[in-house]
Amino acid sequence: MKKEEVPQDESCFSDTEMKEVIYAVDKDGKYDKALSSGWETKTIVLDKSLEHIEERKAQAIANIKNGIQSPIAYFMEEHRMDIPTLASYVGIWQWRVKRHLKAKPFQRLSAKTLQRYAEVFEISVSELKHPKF
Repeated sequence: MKKEEVPQDESCFSDTEMKEVIYAVDKDGKYDKALSSGWETKTIVLDKSLEHIEERKAQAIANIKNGIQSPIAYFMEEHRMDIPTLASYVGIWQWRVKRHLKAKPFQRLSAKTLQRYAEVFEISVSELKHPKF
């Protein structure tokens, strides 16, 4: 795309002074940085993905209240993490994180393990054990 064709549509940046840096072809035919406030297609995709995350958070809250999942499931969604990412941050095996997402195994976690999760989510152990939705 040419530098003068860089989209400047409404986006998540439109309420701020922020711009996204993208690369476009300048008048000499070389790639150069250009600022964009966004474009419609990207905004639609971003909005849909954020809606999907909100739906998964709502489902996690319902599952936690019904004793199916642990609060880790909610905070994992809140921080936009998947099991491999969370496992690497906490420093434990993925299969253990998957197990800790269940309500009963979560209740038996050691203080040390709870502290590791709390640090990753930047909350207290008390907030992890008793989230306020």
